[in-house]
This record gives sequence, structure tokens and C-alpha cells, in this order.
Amino acid sequence: MSSDGPEGLLLVDKPAGITSHDVVDMVRRAYGERSVGHLGTLDPFATGLLLVLVGRATRLSTFLEIEPKVYEAVISFGAETDTDDSTGEVTRSAPPPSEADVRAAIVTLTGHIEQVPPAYSAKKVGGKRAYAAARAGEEMELAPASVVVHRWDVGRFAGDTLAATITCGGGTYIRALARDLGRLSGSAAHLASLRRTRIGKFAVADAAPADALRDSPPPLKRLEVAVAPA
Repeated sequence: MSSDGPEGLLLVDKPAGITSHDVVDMVRRAYGERSVGHLGTLDPFATGLLLVLVGRATRLSTFLEIEPKVYEAVISFGAETDTDDSTGEVTRSAPPPSEADVRAAIVTLTGHIEQVPPAYSAKKVGGKRAYAAARAGEEMELAPASVVVHRWDVGRFAGDTLAATITCGGGTYIRALARDLGRLSGSAAHLASLRRTRIGKFAVADAAPADALRDSPPPLKRLEVAVAPA
């Protein structure tokens, strides 16, 4: 990779219906640079902020992965799905929970928690991706992972729907939070919609729409990391 190639940070507002890797491919074509990576995968049905590193800036990815992430989530009660979101098949149904039970469950799902990843996830067991095993009808036991959920800000509870802003650390699956919220509140639930609005100091309000990458790619942001003296 030449030292005079494009490098920096790009904030993209990912639409629903494409993968995070699709956005990476769009950035590669737009800037003519093969060394491109993204931070914090967004599922195809999810929208919002995707941080994309270009050129030598990819070396700084470890400094950004630890930044807290903020999501606008809508959780639907009454049905659990095999994907833990609205794209999957219903596997279990139950009556909607009371608001008191939901709020008690939220307390349990705040702080340092152990979270079992969704069956349809990129987690590997024995070298095989969980989603590949799930699609093949194979049962795979996924080990819980330690994650941090900083806070839930409940915006609206309408009996069978909860809208909340969730702030969490890297590696947290919001789909799994929705699934576990249903179980812990004595009901069943899945993630109906998801939008990421912030990663650390970066906000989706400052992001470029993905379509802009084809027509008028925005300038890359310079990214520097200050290292404290020893």
C-alpha cells in the first residue's frame, strides 16, 4: 500500500437491506483503495452509523472498538424468532408482559452481563460460523460472552412494543438483549427494528448516506490517536 493513497475515517449511514461488507465494497470502489475495514457490524435489517477506516487508518481500529455504542431499538413482545429479530421464523409465542416485569428485567440486563450470542451470528465453534450451522439445521451450543450494557432509556412501552435507547459496549448483540428481555419478563420477544446513532464521539447525524458514495464521495476525516506519555 503506498503512503500517498487515501486514508482516514468515513462515517456512513447504512440503509436497511445491505450488509456492512457491502458498504466496505462501496467505499473501496469510491476511493480506489483496497485496504478498507469497518467497526461494529450492523445486520442487514439494521440502519445507522457505520465507521469505515480507509488506508493506513485501519491500523487504528483497536482504539475505536472499545468506544460505547448507542442504539435506538424497538422490541416486539409476544413472539420469539430463530434469528431473534423480525426476519426470522417464530419459534415460541407467549402473552405480552406487564410493564413492571419489563422494567425489572431491564435491571437484570444492565451492567456487566453474560450474554449468549444469537444462533444466527458470526460466532465460531469448532471453526464453523453459527449462522452456517443454523441454516443447515444443526444445533450449536454457543458459550456466553461477557458484555457491558451501560444503560437503557425507555422511551415508550405500549403493551406489546418497547422503544428504548440502549448504550452498550462492543460485542453486545441487541438482538440477544431483546430475546432475553422477553424471557426474563415471562414472555417472548424479538428485535423489531434497530438503528445505531452513535459510536463514541461520532454521530449518525454527521454520516454520509450510502448512496453518496456512488455519486459524490465525501472527503475522509483525518484520524489521530493521542498516546499518553509514559
